[in-house]
Amino acid sequence: MKTSDFDYDLPPERIAQTPVEPRHSSRLLVLNRDTEVVEHTTFWNIGKYLNPGDLLVINQTRVIPARIFARKPTGGQVELLLLKQVDDTAWEALVGGKKVHQGSRLLLEDGPQVNVEAVLDGSRRLVRFTRPITDYLEQRGQMPLPPYIHTTLSDPGRYQTVYATRPGSAAAPTAGLHFTPELMRRLEGQGIQFARITLHVGLDTFAPVNEADPHQHLIHTEWCELSAETAERIRFTRQAEGKVIAVGTTSVRTLESAARLAGPGEVVTAFTGPTDLFILPGFSFQVVDAMITNFHLPRSTLIMLVSAFTGRERVLETYRLAIELGYRFYSFGDAMLIL
Repeated sequence: MKTSDFDYDLPPERIAQTPVEPRHSSRLLVLNRDTEVVEHTTFWNIGKYLNPGDLLVINQTRVIPARIFARKPTGGQVELLLLKQVDDTAWEALVGGKKVHQGSRLLLEDGPQVNVEAVLDGSRRLVRFTRPITDYLEQRGQMPLPPYIHTTLSDPGRYQTVYATRPGSAAAPTAGLHFTPELMRRLEGQGIQFARITLHVGLDTFAPVNEADPHQHLIHTEWCELSAETAERIRFTRQAEGKVIAVGTTSVRTLESAARLAGPGEVVTAFTGPTDLFILPGFSFQVVDAMITNFHLPRSTLIMLVSAFTGRERVLETYRLAIELGYRFYSFGDAMLIL
């Protein structure tokens, strides 16, 4: 297996720069792994492919408006992108600016002072604010859109799922962006249920795998939580012969992490903590029966995960078809349902 095995050519115009309205009007490519039949519809019609008793597992994380701007005492501007909260006042952050060293002091306009406590790898720094920053982020922070989106987002709420309640992500779980309250009520009316997990997405989700052998790649660790209530719903769904359908790769990663910790006969167990699960072809899925996902970047851990579930050649062939038919790719793009 080589990282180059997960490469493909994507015309730049296929990268979605803006979300569609309404959310559920995005296109949906349905791929059946058993029959290899591919169908094309809209996300509003996803219930056609689901059955009463199926369980959709959604990630309730909420993106923090974590991009802020500070100044050095000398006047130079520094951009901070907060990645991970360490305690009440300390964060891991990406720092854009020259000569920001350990001991550097930064100033926020009408906000707390920032002290750089440690230099981490690359442009990452451990920074400490002189008071908690949550309120300041809500007032002054900007949404950290992915680097391939160059169009200004007029409504920051469009980079949140409609069910986002747990702040902590640096990026949205984008497979969930297609759901609307109307669609969720429609699905529930069909007897399809929802269960919630939390995985706080880090910016490393966009990073390509640079090692020639993907097994040598150091996967990013992300914090996640699967509650006892969700674990019980999954067990009940399995006993009733319904499908467990992961909404997005973040839900896949959380579910399969919970399966690794499960005892005999449990399917999954409730847990809270970091996961470093790296899903590559050859992985044995224990929980996920079907998956809703967007179209992912080449050479990324996400396309590797989808390939593990679906088959690499089948994924790349489906991507080629999607490009040919004008599907929109990446965070604001269209969706796939893999059965």
